Amino acid sequence: MTDKMVIDHVGIATDDLDDLSELYTELFGAEIAHTETFDGMNVEFLAVGDAYFELLEPLESTGAIASYLDGNGPGLHHVAVATDDIEAALAGAAEMGVDLIDEEPREGAWGHDVAFLHPKSTGGILFEFVEH
Repeated sequence: MTDKMVIDHVGIATDDLDDLSELYTELFGAEIAHTETFDGMNVEFLAVGDAYFELLEPLESTGAIASYLDGNGPGLHHVAVATDDIEAALAGAAEMGVDLIDEEPREGAWGHDVAFLHPKSTGGILFEFVEH
């Protein structure tokens, strides 16, 4: 595989970003590090130690996060791990037999390159590789 990776952020689907952001800033002492509107959602990164909570609020009734909320309700959406070489991380995962959602990196929130691994290959968790 590649060098040791670290958790970059935990993606959390919500239908009320403002309320959840307020709760997490008060409860965990988190600080707002970045906000943007991206791919039909409001996205906010809250800094907690060396990682982030990424709050994802859909702006439309369609799209990945809206569908997730419809099927599961608010909560943990994905775990992102940082890598220095996303292409090598994807190749290593594929060699291990992990099903890839993204065979090539794509642009994600905050302008980072991202790629997702299918949860059926990773113990039921949607994992994201992120390269800054």
